[in-house]
This record gives sequence, C-alpha cells and structure tokens, in this order.
Amino acid sequence: MNYIFLDNGFEEIEAITTIDLLRRAGIQLTTVSVVEHELVLGAHNIAVKADAIFENVDFSDAEMLILPGGATHLIDKKELCELLIEHNKQDKLIAAICAAPSVLGQLGILEGKKATCYPGFESYLGESYIGSLVVESKNVITAKGPGLSADFAFRIIEALLGSDVADQVYDTAQY
Repeated sequence: MNYIFLDNGFEEIEAITTIDLLRRAGIQLTTVSVVEHELVLGAHNIAVKADAIFENVDFSDAEMLILPGGATHLIDKKELCELLIEHNKQDKLIAAICAAPSVLGQLGILEGKKATCYPGFESYLGESYIGSLVVESKNVITAKGPGLSADFAFRIIEALLGSDVADQVYDTAQY
C-alpha cells in the first residue's frame, strides 16, 4: 500500500494530480488525514475527504509515503516524522514535492542524496539541494512545485511500476 498525507493547507494540485494519476495506474493509494478528522482543507479552500485518519492506520504494509507541499506544519506531526524516519531506514520509497522536501531535510532523510524543492526552502535541504525540476536519488523522489505535479506523479509511477506503465498512463491521460 502507498500513502499520501494531507494536512490543512496542502497544495491541492500536488495532492489531487498525484492521487489521480497513481490511481489511473492501478496503484493502491490511501489518502491519510494528519488532522483529527477526515475532512482536510487545502491551501485554496478546497476540502478533501481523506480515506483514513493517521491514528487509525497500520503503516506496516507501506511501500511508499508521499508528501504534497503547502502543509508546512508536517514537521510538527511527531508520529508522521517517526514513520518517515523509519521508512527511510528501511530504504523504502518516499516522495515529496514543493515545500515538503524541507521536512525530509530537517529529519536527516536527505543526507547523502540529491533533492529539489520550492524556491525559498533550499536551506532546509542543505548540500542535498540541486536546482532540477524533479529529482530521484536513492529511495527519495522530490519535485520543485505545483507546475510539476504530473511529472512528479509519473516519476512515482515509474518507480513503483516501471516506465512502460508510466508511459501508458501518460498516453491515456493525454499529457
């Protein structure tokens, strides 16, 4: 199973595009609210009902963890941070876009890896930062911002299912 985490203030285009394209690829993806209820309010006041609430999920089957940007308070979610650190220790896949790679940087997950992020958050990535649009380095995929949401999602599909499936979804989605 794969999980995408939603906190109030998340970037809707980054989350919804990723959810849509991964599900088109047949990837099992659960949307997880990190607030105390299923309804999560995006950065542009679009409410999304998550599939589950963080406290009610057993993440032992997690293959990939995904963080959309916008929700800059994810670093304050202790249990999520612990999950990300443990997931990384096992070299399992993690993806983050926009401001969210800053969480990975602050947790030490980007040490020895290359990554990118939204302009203004580079300092959180330290020596890992490179200016590329989408970066895959070891077990981590990062992308610069909202305009790269589809590219980010296709890179995730490729990492999980291979380039043939990513290409097929790309063709059927007419991107």
